[in-house]
Amino acid sequence: MRWKDLKADLLAVGSANLTGEPADRYIARSTAGPGAGGSGAIFFSMGTHRVKFALNPASSIEIAHRGDGVADLYYQGNLIPGRLLEPGLHCPEQAFITITESCIFRCRYCSVPRLSGRRKTIEEIMALVESVRHKVNAISITSGVSGSIEEEEAYVLDVIRHLDFFELPIGVSIYPTEQTPERLKELGVVEVKFNLEAATLELFGKMCPGLDYDRLWQVLDTSVELFGKGRVFSNVIIGLGETDAEMEACIKKLTSHGVIPVLRPLNPVAELAGWPRPSAERLKKLYAMHEQALEAAELDTRQALTMCTNCAGCDLVPGKDS
Repeated sequence: MRWKDLKADLLAVGSANLTGEPADRYIARSTAGPGAGGSGAIFFSMGTHRVKFALNPASSIEIAHRGDGVADLYYQGNLIPGRLLEPGLHCPEQAFITITESCIFRCRYCSVPRLSGRRKTIEEIMALVESVRHKVNAISITSGVSGSIEEEEAYVLDVIRHLDFFELPIGVSIYPTEQTPERLKELGVVEVKFNLEAATLELFGKMCPGLDYDRLWQVLDTSVELFGKGRVFSNVIIGLGETDAEMEACIKKLTSHGVIPVLRPLNPVAELAGWPRPSAERLKKLYAMHEQALEAAELDTRQALTMCTNCAGCDLVPGKDS
């Protein structure tokens, strides 16, 4: 079986039961997005390919840790040898940090507003990066919105000024003001990700009440002008009720604007708990559309330095999962 087909099957399940030898140092914790507040996750790799699983003892997938990262994946009667990857912070090879672990907005697919998390101090953030400095090659920043979009941006900018000390590429994904791209560029940030989340304006309004879809498109266009094609990304969740045609139109619009889409399979939590995860068949179908659109726009995911496209654990990523 080709890797992309296997990964589609695995992402359709989304979780694994971890057994065998103790594996604490391979477990990643999430404080942002749909995985926030969960029991953790692991990254399983085959050669240069990887996939992320939420930990779930009831999963139909078992990963048996043999020790020192060596692991076997059992799925539908198949044994697949591989390794567990040790995360830097949140994901392998990056210090991926959530600054504010709470949010005033209530996107229906996100657990963060229900967790009432705290904001990390600059001293804490610097210490976190220092603790993994020896095993990361990039810093990625995301954040909820504690009080206002403007206040959150100001705090994130201050954090970035301090993180310049580490001389590592920095990628940032926050909810933007109209001036966010310029301000991040001035501080030396190399990549940005501003998330459309939903494939259509109608779905965005239902899923992300209070947020501005048109502003996101404006900010994405400004970002491509400043950072260049292939250095700007946008999450689009698969499984919010969009049709394949609507998703294809969104993919093509993003790529034609110089933005790399990040197609994220729905993790059914928060208000969407109980919704189905997208099927492997659908993930593969959308992968083909995604691949064609990226090629037509001459966008290469393999050049990503930071954030989700660099990691490629949660999604099927053309160019990295081919």
